[in-house]
Amino acid sequence: MSLLSPVTSLANPSRFAAFAERLTPWLIGATAFVFAVALYLALVVAPPDYQQGETVRIMFIHVPSAWLAMFAYTLMAIASLGVLIWRHPLADVSAKAAAPLGAAFTFLALATGSLWGKPMWGAWWVWDARLTSFLILFIMYLGLMALRSAIEEPSRAAKACAILTLVGSVNIPIIKFSVDWWNTLHQPASVIRAGKPTMDPSILWPLLIAAVAFTLLFTTLHLVGMRTELLRRRARTLRLTAAASAPAALAPEPAE
Repeated sequence: MSLLSPVTSLANPSRFAAFAERLTPWLIGATAFVFAVALYLALVVAPPDYQQGETVRIMFIHVPSAWLAMFAYTLMAIASLGVLIWRHPLADVSAKAAAPLGAAFTFLALATGSLWGKPMWGAWWVWDARLTSFLILFIMYLGLMALRSAIEEPSRAAKACAILTLVGSVNIPIIKFSVDWWNTLHQPASVIRAGKPTMDPSILWPLLIAAVAFTLLFTTLHLVGMRTELLRRRARTLRLTAAASAPAALAPEPAE
């Protein structure tokens, strides 16, 4: 038997739903544990910044949220390729489940960034390249969810959302490199950059563990969302099948 067969078998929606149901309790436990460690490191172990003071602790929410906001959209773009090119049965399910999560993390990144920006910049909001491109990302998430709700037929909604997602994916590198391409108030990359990170280890390690905690949270919610969507689609298919067979069952028998 091929080593890839257990993985490829998860392409079957029913098997994937069963796998997600079994994995979810373990992910919930891991998420809770890593979040507890991350909170302890961020609030107790990590020292205040010599310039920003205690406000630097906002970073342990803001930065992982921003990373996952971009990761969720990247995941949706890959899933969109699966919809349009490979016709993968779970691709649209994954994209649909990721959209509200991406919107939530984008909003959280914008909100915490505003709280962080007020004491640092003296303003809740500035129209610099990083913040503006991130606001565009939030609007794109809302637009994709609205587009999907506006199209009743699932296959047409999947294709329309996949095309719009791929068009909007050009914004992800703009967000990433905006601080390098333009003169902005937002600080440049200090973790994911060429060369080693510029952060002190006392701040870097709590931040990385917080990022793992947020990633586990996203994975857990994404799997739950996919399983819920699969069940919803199965119920819709059963309703349509029952509705189609009802007229035939109620039709009078022909007279002999």
